[in-house]
Amino acid sequence: MKLSTKGRYGLRAMFYLALKYGEGPVPLSEISDEQGISISYLEQLFSSLRKKGLVVSIRGANGGYKLSKSPQDTIVGDILRALEGTLAPTDCVVDGEEEKYSYNDHCVTQHVWRKIRDSITRVVDSITLNDMIKDYNSMNNCSSCMIENKIK
Repeated sequence: MKLSTKGRYGLRAMFYLALKYGEGPVPLSEISDEQGISISYLEQLFSSLRKKGLVVSIRGANGGYKLSKSPQDTIVGDILRALEGTLAPTDCVVDGEEEKYSYNDHCVTQHVWRKIRDSITRVVDSITLNDMIKDYNSMNNCSSCMIENKIK
């Protein structure tokens, strides 16, 4: 399975909001500058994220977007599903759509697709934006240590 730019860029933008959590609304122009994503594309992404209740928009001169929940309570799987739709690798294992496929009971490959879907779901639903922040901080600490060790 390959995520589209919606999922990849949307997760980056949401991660940026998580880094700025508690500092007030973040304008799309700032996210655009920091993440290298066009404002028009961000507008599309944030429209979907807002409709799914993952972000709130604040109007006005000091407006922008902020997470609707804390980074600890914002799950990566929810973000990806809001932007990508289902994370199932094939249509025959999309929840609620499986009955459309008459070969369900005898399709050996469908069991493989279910396992892949379930594994992906388990992983993305076990990661929060706060986990990503921890990983980011850990990576930055390690990379600076590596640079210092190379210099010495």
